[in-house]
Amino acid sequence: MSGLERNILIGGDTGSHRSPVPDALSLSNERLKAALVLRDRMIAELPRVPNGSDFLAPLGELLRQAGLKIDRIASVFEALHADYIGVGRSWTWKEGTSTRFVKHGEQYDQSYASSPFSYVNRTGKWLLLDLAETSDDLFPIILELKLRGYSQYLTVPLHYTNGTENAISFATKSSEGFSKEDIAFIGNILPTLSLTFEMRSNRFRIDNVLRTYVGNEPRRAILSGAIRRGQVTRIRSAILCADMRDYTRITSTMSPEQAVQLLDTYFDCIVPCVEIHGGEILKYIGDGVLAIFRDHGDDTGSAAHNALEAAMESLARLEQANKQGRFAKPVSVGIALHHGEAAYGNVGSGSRLDFTVIGPDVNFASRLTRLNKLLHEPLLTSRAFANQLWRDLDPIGSHTIDGFEEPIELFRLSKFSC
Repeated sequence: MSGLERNILIGGDTGSHRSPVPDALSLSNERLKAALVLRDRMIAELPRVPNGSDFLAPLGELLRQAGLKIDRIASVFEALHADYIGVGRSWTWKEGTSTRFVKHGEQYDQSYASSPFSYVNRTGKWLLLDLAETSDDLFPIILELKLRGYSQYLTVPLHYTNGTENAISFATKSSEGFSKEDIAFIGNILPTLSLTFEMRSNRFRIDNVLRTYVGNEPRRAILSGAIRRGQVTRIRSAILCADMRDYTRITSTMSPEQAVQLLDTYFDCIVPCVEIHGGEILKYIGDGVLAIFRDHGDDTGSAAHNALEAAMESLARLEQANKQGRFAKPVSVGIALHHGEAAYGNVGSGSRLDFTVIGPDVNFASRLTRLNKLLHEPLLTSRAFANQLWRDLDPIGSHTIDGFEEPIELFRLSKFSC
C-alpha cells in the first residue's frame, strides 16, 4: 500500500479520478471482524474451485455477504499458453461470469496499455473513478460501464510473489458508490485476495504448461504424483501414427524458421482432427505425431472408428492445404492405425525424466508408417485395428515390418489409394 496519496487527480480536468488510501484502521470493529472472517473464507473456499471454473462468482457472493455493494468484478490472469497470453473473466451480479482468452500479439499489447489495469500496475496506485464525472475517453471501458449503469469503478494492482503484475477491478451501481469503509475493507482483505489469486494462477499456469508439453492425461498423472521412475500405466486404445513423407528433402534448403512454419502448418492439418474425435496427442517426434484413442470398457469399436475418422479428415485437410498453396512445396503424409496396448512410463536418469509412451504396439504402429511410402498408401491399418471397425477395409496382403518376425496382414481404404 506504500506510495499511495490521498486525492491525487489523474487526467487533469477530466474529472474526479482519485487514488484512495485503504486504511484498515478506519474500519469499525464490526466491519473489521467481517473482514477477518472473509479472509478466512477466501483461503478455505476459493482455492477449492476447480481450475477453469468460475471463481469470480463465489468471490462476488462473499463480498456481497460481507456488505459490499459490488455489482461487477473483472480480472485477467497471465497464462503460459501457446495460443493465448491471458484469461480475462468478468462477473456481474445479474448476468454471471463471462470468460475470454486474450491472444498473443500487438493488438493485446495496445489494448492493455490503454487499460486501467496497465495504469495501476505502472503507477502502483489504486484508481477510483466517479463515472458520472469521468470523461468517456479516459479509458476504453468507461463508456461501457456508464451505459450499463455503474456509478463507481475501482481498480487495484495485485503483485504476486513471483513478480507478476496483475490487477482486479470492482464496480458498483449504488448511487452512493464505495464508501471510505468499503475502500478500507478491500484494503484489509487485499493481501489475502492477492495470495488466493496467485495460488489459482500458479495452478492454472502449471496445468497449461504440462498440458502443452506432455498432453492432458499425462498432465493429470504427473500432478497426481506419478513421477517416480519405473511407474507404468497400461492403456488399451487405437493408436495413430502420422509421418510426413520426405521431410528431410523438403526442408534441406529451408531456414530453421521456415521449417518450423512448415511443421506448424502440417500439424494444424492433423492435431485438430485427432482432438475433435476424442484422441490424445502423446508425442511429436520430429515430423511425426503419435496419438491414442482410448477404449471405454468393452466398447472398443468406437475408439477405432474415431481414429479412422480423424485420419481421414487429416488427409482431407492436408489435401486442401496443398491446393490452397499453404506449403512452399506440396506435402504428403503416411498415417498408420493399429489397436493394442500403450503404456505410459517414466524413463530417464537422476532428476531428469521423460513421461513417455512405450510398448510393442506403439513400436509396431510407428514402424508401420514406413510401409505407407513403400506401398504408396497414405493410410494403412493392421488386422488388429480392422477387427475393431464397423466397416470393411480392403486387404492388401501380408508384409514384413522391421523388428517383427511374422509378416503382418495390412488393410487400406480404397478411396485413399495413390
